[in-house]
Amino acid sequence: MTAAEITVDTATLAERLASFAARTYADGPPADVVTSVRHRVLDVLGLCVAAQGLPTSQAIVAHVAEQGGRQQASAVGLAEPVPAASAAFVNGVLAHSLDYDDTHLPSVLHPSACVIPAALAAAEAAGATGRDTVAAIAVGLEIAVRLGMAGYDRDLGNSVYFEHGQHATSICGAMGAAAAAALLSGLGESGVLHALGVTASFASGVIEANRTGGTVKRLHCGWAAQSAVTAAGLVRRGFTGPPTVLEGRFGFFQAFLRDQTDLDQVVGGLGADWSVPGIFFKPYPANHFTHTAIDAGTQLRAEGVPVDDLTEIQLRVPTAVIRTIGQPIETKRAPETGYQAQFSGPYAVVTGLLGGSGLGAGLADFTDALAADPRRRALMAKVSVVGDARCDAIFPNQFPAIVTVRTADGREWTAEVLANRGGPQRPLSEAELAAKFTDNVARRLAPATAATVRELALTLDSVADLGALLHPLTRLESPGDDHD
Repeated sequence: MTAAEITVDTATLAERLASFAARTYADGPPADVVTSVRHRVLDVLGLCVAAQGLPTSQAIVAHVAEQGGRQQASAVGLAEPVPAASAAFVNGVLAHSLDYDDTHLPSVLHPSACVIPAALAAAEAAGATGRDTVAAIAVGLEIAVRLGMAGYDRDLGNSVYFEHGQHATSICGAMGAAAAAALLSGLGESGVLHALGVTASFASGVIEANRTGGTVKRLHCGWAAQSAVTAAGLVRRGFTGPPTVLEGRFGFFQAFLRDQTDLDQVVGGLGADWSVPGIFFKPYPANHFTHTAIDAGTQLRAEGVPVDDLTEIQLRVPTAVIRTIGQPIETKRAPETGYQAQFSGPYAVVTGLLGGSGLGAGLADFTDALAADPRRRALMAKVSVVGDARCDAIFPNQFPAIVTVRTADGREWTAEVLANRGGPQRPLSEAELAAKFTDNVARRLAPATAATVRELALTLDSVADLGALLHPLTRLESPGDDHD
C-alpha cells in the first residue's frame, strides 16, 4: 500500500491507530493476547530485578534518585517513588540491559522493554486497574510491532531501520508506549493521536553499539519509555501533534525510512490479526541471533561430542547476522566482557557445548570471568562464522544455525536448529517462563516475595492495585557478588 493509496481513507494512519487503541481499551483484547501480556509483564519484571547488579543499572538508578521530583510511580530498586517518566526510564533501561527481553520477528523489535515500563508507570501514577493496564500494554505492543513491520523490506530480508543505523526497538517502541501511556492517563482516542504526534519527535536510537561496543544501547528502551510518559503528560497539558505524523511528507516514515515503507503493515487487519502472541520470548540472556547456536552446541553435547578434542568448529548462520555475531571475528572469539559475549557467535556455540544454567544458558554463563576463561577462549579460537544459503532462506522469520564440528582423526558431527526456542514453533510454557523469572530474581528477592510477584503478574488483569505488584520490587536484597 502506498501513501497515495492510503489517502483514499479520510482517516490518517495515526487516527486509525488511535481509534483501534480506544476500542481495545474499552472492550478488552482477545483472551490469548491477555495471556501473552501477563507473561510479558512477568518476564520484564524479572529482567528488571536481574539487571540490578550491572554498573549501568546502578548508574541509572543513582541518576534518577539524584533528580528527585514528585512521587508518582515505582522504579525497581529505588526505595522511594519517583516521577512517572523517571520510573519508566529506570525500568526501561533495566528491562533491556541483559539482552534477555522478547523479540518480534521479522522486524527484530524488542517491544516489551519499551511498552511495559511506560505502561506500568503511567498506570500506577493514574491509579489504573490491572485490567486497564493489560489492555493498554496490548495496544502498545501491537502498535510498536506494526510500525516496526512497516520498515521491514521483504526483498532485502532485513529492517530498513537497521540498514539506516537506527534502533527500531527504541524508535517504534516509543510510539507504542505512547499509546499505552495516553490510554492509562485517561486521554482517550484524541489523546492517543496527539501522543503519537508528540512522541514521533522524541523517538530515537543509533545501533552502532551492537557492532563495535559501548553500553549506550541499554539506555534505548528507557529513553523510549520515558519519552512516551512525558508525551502523554504534555498532551494532557495541551500539546498537540500532527494527524499525519506517520505518512506525512515530513512525517515519521519519511524521516526514518524514506520511500521504503510498507504502510499496509500499519493498518492491515488491525484489531482482528494480533501480532502480540507471536512475539518471541528469549530463553537465553544473549543477542537473539545467537540462540540457535547455543541450542546447536547443546545438541552436540547431548550426542557426546568430545569437546576438548575438537580441532574445527563451523557456525553457519544467515549472512545478515554475521556482522553482529561474527565480526570482527577476532573480537567475537575473544570477548573481553560478559556483555560482549552476549553478541558473540563463537561464545554461544561454546556455551552450548559446555553446558549452561537456567533454561540452558542463564545469567551465570555471561560473566567477565567466563568470557576470559582459558578453556572457552581456546574453543572459541576454533570457531568460524560463515553465511549459509539455507539459513538465508529462513531468516529473518527465524534465526537458524547449523554447527559442524570436527576432530583431528576426521570424525564429524552436525547439529541443525532452524527455529528459535521461545517462538510459536517452539514456545516456552508458562512453567518455563516462571522458572526464568525465578532464576532472574533469586539473588534479589526472598522466595515468598518472588512467589507473590509471580502470582500477581500472572493474574494481572484481575489486580485492583498495581502497588501490590510493584512495591515489593523497590527494596531488593544485595547479594555479595553481582552478575557483571
